[in-house]
Amino acid sequence: MWSTSESCLSILLLAQDPPAASPFGQFGSLLPFVAIAVLFYFMLIRPERRKRADTASMLDNMKKNDRVVTIGGIHGVVVNIQKDSDDVTLRIDDSSNTKMRVLRSAISRIVTDDGDASKE
Repeated sequence: MWSTSESCLSILLLAQDPPAASPFGQFGSLLPFVAIAVLFYFMLIRPERRKRADTASMLDNMKKNDRVVTIGGIHGVVVNIQKDSDDVTLRIDDSSNTKMRVLRSAISRIVTDDGDASKE
């Protein structure tokens, strides 16, 4: 059967007080996970949504003669853009009138007149 040390240990374990109830009830152990989820939302998901919305707004408001920079670093001036098309025609060299067609989503930012670029 049981040895003396085992019986003493079981008696001591049974004699202990039950664990104290959490002030948050049975959902107290879920509180850290909820806090992590809230932080995750405010630090990662929400800023990314805002960035995507700003980029979409910039691309929708792009017009002819805007100076732009592509994601590949090519500087150009918008020559032809249509609302329903995914293509944008850029003039990349004034002296030879070189033009290039790129996807609308390849436009990284619009360069303003004062030299600053509206970063996206």
